[in-house]
Amino acid sequence: MNDHLIESQQDGITTLTLNRPEARNAMSPEMMTALADALPRLAADRAVRAVVLTGAGEAFCAGGDVKRFASASGAGFNFEDRVHRLRRGMELSRHLHEMPKPTLAVIPGPAAGAGLSLALACDLRIAADTAKLTTAFARIGLSGDYGGSYFLSHLVGAAKARELFFTGEVISGQQAFELGIVSRVTTADRLDAEAAAFAAELAALPTVAVGYMKKNLNAAQHGSLSDVMDLEALHMIRTFMTDDHKGAAKAFVEKRVPTFTGR
Repeated sequence: MNDHLIESQQDGITTLTLNRPEARNAMSPEMMTALADALPRLAADRAVRAVVLTGAGEAFCAGGDVKRFASASGAGFNFEDRVHRLRRGMELSRHLHEMPKPTLAVIPGPAAGAGLSLALACDLRIAADTAKLTTAFARIGLSGDYGGSYFLSHLVGAAKARELFFTGEVISGQQAFELGIVSRVTTADRLDAEAAAFAAELAALPTVAVGYMKKNLNAAQHGSLSDVMDLEALHMIRTFMTDDHKGAAKAFVEKRVPTFTGR
């Protein structure tokens, strides 16, 4: 961990805060290195029941540091090396998308370019109604990265994703909610409280079952019905064997609310 990423834990919820408020939390090598360390570790930690990704100050993440892009262009450019390093960095989005526990992006303000892609990689998103979201890549002559084209296409459909990528249109948190890009929207002054309540809901879920749900739902985005049903059968029987299921079944019979432990 370093100053560009703050990690905190409370009640089974780990919050990762992108911490460059003076640059609207634009990505830095230090931030990406810290995220690359944190996400696999949190995925494997049974005490972690939900992961929240947010930004310090009034922004979520402005994406890549364009000033650094400008200073880095020119001499010493190695195409294959740059492709390899970028692809390795983009594994952050895969970790957010695939880790076997719920991930929530809390968007207080601007989410642009790869910053928006990171938010889209999370399972769910809550935004301030005044937040500004944009793909932004076209505005600086780039094509997009960190899985944004994949996630946005699945959220809003191919045609709308093309429009948002080609035009770089800036949309509000409220518009993003209406398009289905964010799961919930609230006023800026209520965001912290409602995001905390949302994260607590997620942390209270049967974590093992949620992990298998994610595998099923991710497979459903590109697999055949037969393939998905095979996974569902395998995962359903595995979750039948969990303490969470056994306890919930007993609670159902006894007409009380179950408490899940993630086991």
